[in-house]
Amino acid sequence: MKFTFAHNNLNVLNLEKSLAFYKEALGLVEVRRKEKPDFTLVFLGDEVTPHKLELTWLKDRTTPYNLGDNEIHLAFVVDDFDAALEKHRAMNCVCYENPGMGVYFINDPDGYWIEILPVR
Repeated sequence: MKFTFAHNNLNVLNLEKSLAFYKEALGLVEVRRKEKPDFTLVFLGDEVTPHKLELTWLKDRTTPYNLGDNEIHLAFVVDDFDAALEKHRAMNCVCYENPGMGVYFINDPDGYWIEILPVR
């Protein structure tokens, strides 16, 4: 028996704001959408790997999500780490830098952290 990753899910408060962020910050593109009366699912991909990020928008949600200690995060590898860091600083979304480990984190509009790693 073999399991493979399909997708990760994040619930978002403002779908359009989140879609714009993931496109600008990480170059993710919409690959599939499912519209229902109460919610919308949008699957984003990097156009390289089969893994997807599913954004769920609950249409009646009006308050931000409680992320607790926010110890869960996504991680992306980037081929030009310095350029990515410069871009994310300009977007004002860098929330934590760890030069000793050679990584940094950005946060999306809902406060989810995303780790950015160089190719190793």
